[in-house]
Amino acid sequence: MVRGIDHLRDPRLNKGLAFTLEERQALGIHGLLAAKFKSQEEQLDICRISIDRYEDNLNKYLYLIELQDRNEKLFFRLLSENVEKYLPIVYTPTVGLACQRFGLIYRRPRGLFITINDKGHIFNILKNWPEPDVRAIVFTDGERILGLGDLGAYGMGIPVGKLSLYTALAGIKPHQCLPITLDVGTDNQDLLEDPLYIGLRQRRVRGKEYDEFIDEFMEACVQRYGQNTLLQFEDFALLNAGRLLQKYRNKYCTFNDDIQGTASVAVAGMMAAVRVTKRKLGENIYMFLGAGSASNGIANLIVAAMMSEGLTERQARERVYMFDVDGLLSTRREGGVPEHAKAFGKDIEPEKDFEACVAKIKPSCLIGCSTVGGAFTPNVLKQMAKNIERPIIFALSNPTSKAECTAQDAYDHTEGRCIFASGSPFPPVQHNGKEYYTGQGNNSYIFPGIALGVIATATHHIPETMFLTAARTLANYVSESDLAIGRIYPSLAEVKDVSLAIAIEVAKMAYDEGLASVYPEPKDITKHIENQMYNYNYESSMPVVWDWKPEEKFNVRPIQPVPKNI
Repeated sequence: MVRGIDHLRDPRLNKGLAFTLEERQALGIHGLLAAKFKSQEEQLDICRISIDRYEDNLNKYLYLIELQDRNEKLFFRLLSENVEKYLPIVYTPTVGLACQRFGLIYRRPRGLFITINDKGHIFNILKNWPEPDVRAIVFTDGERILGLGDLGAYGMGIPVGKLSLYTALAGIKPHQCLPITLDVGTDNQDLLEDPLYIGLRQRRVRGKEYDEFIDEFMEACVQRYGQNTLLQFEDFALLNAGRLLQKYRNKYCTFNDDIQGTASVAVAGMMAAVRVTKRKLGENIYMFLGAGSASNGIANLIVAAMMSEGLTERQARERVYMFDVDGLLSTRREGGVPEHAKAFGKDIEPEKDFEACVAKIKPSCLIGCSTVGGAFTPNVLKQMAKNIERPIIFALSNPTSKAECTAQDAYDHTEGRCIFASGSPFPPVQHNGKEYYTGQGNNSYIFPGIALGVIATATHHIPETMFLTAARTLANYVSESDLAIGRIYPSLAEVKDVSLAIAIEVAKMAYDEGLASVYPEPKDITKHIENQMYNYNYESSMPVVWDWKPEEKFNVRPIQPVPKNI
């Protein structure tokens, strides 16, 4: 049992003024705290007042991170009970700014930094992490942080933020989560010259040495924590994201949230939109602005969803078009179609004018993954309104400044007829005297629930169909009242319930397909998952004590002297 001052210094154990008199005396911390006793509820009220005093979101972020460093349960309870209010602080869009300022705000170690110079010794570094019971690792090499590009070691804010949501939104125990940054250098010249930069001051390592480094990392993780350890790729650049997913997906329990999580939440929005447009998924024409890993992930899952409606794979792929920096993905264009997007190349005339493509192809659904702010111009949006009665507009790039259009612009330039979703939050839209609360296609609807289901069943691989299952589950959570106010996702206040529902469906699927390693299969999947979830409330710091029943009465003989011959 941990005693004394460690209960105040360890954020997992610290309860501040909530320690009872009995606990203070037994633990030897009486007098180290002020005399007043404050419940966790009273402390939550103080936290809310304190954070509201800050006007700048980065200062709010710093307050929350410092609270996590001081009192873990209070932090996670505050976040889990105020998701709509604080999710944009600990996650997008504020986390992007936190990453850009990471050298300035870095205070204490949180997670592991493993550098290319540690190649050959990664397992030894993993052994330095003090917690042996790690079930989930979120890791990045920092090359494509949100829509901000190469932030190198500053990208650590992303795996830290993601894992905070694992706990706050899905109840995964925080000690089971490990954020890691793989530092192979940076090609960001500004960072290389930044005196505050905390990473390796060198150009990015690529090629064979990089691949060997990632191979060693993956092997070391399962050697240290077991084959069922969940390994989540986060914010890897296009050059590596897709190929590494294909390389490892059948060897490890792994997924790439930027590809598969983004795809799942986007397809969930499409499924919910069907109830408004009255068009099946297979009746839409899809146009993507951007042909990177996120676009390909969404497109492939949409194809799978259309096939579940009865289309062949060829028929489904024919309904998907992509437009990148070199124009429409046409097999006739100079340079052809990039290897990673060949499945969506079309044998049509090349076109470099995006607005002209929208007019010619007449998509009913426009999906932005370009990180080009304002790319959905008024003319493009007006053309979408001409193409179809209820156009679907998804401006998914993060952070907010990178969104292809604002929610207000989408409504204003489609005569209020659009169905809109974005990657980052937008304020309510006023149009023709009506107020709309647009949906945020946030990956946090998906990845915490997937992770909880996978961890609870010790699933050893994550097939693509799990993300389609998660999408359907999320879409089913959208109510008629949500749709009435323009929202194709449930309120973020419901995300904990959504995460549990996704975890349950993922767990069922894991057993149905022979992917689970927890045996025997629990009779009650829901109860099994709930029993493993984190308790956000303070627990007693006193040791567990119990009484024994009274002994039976016997006539005990008096002690006799021991005979000398023994």
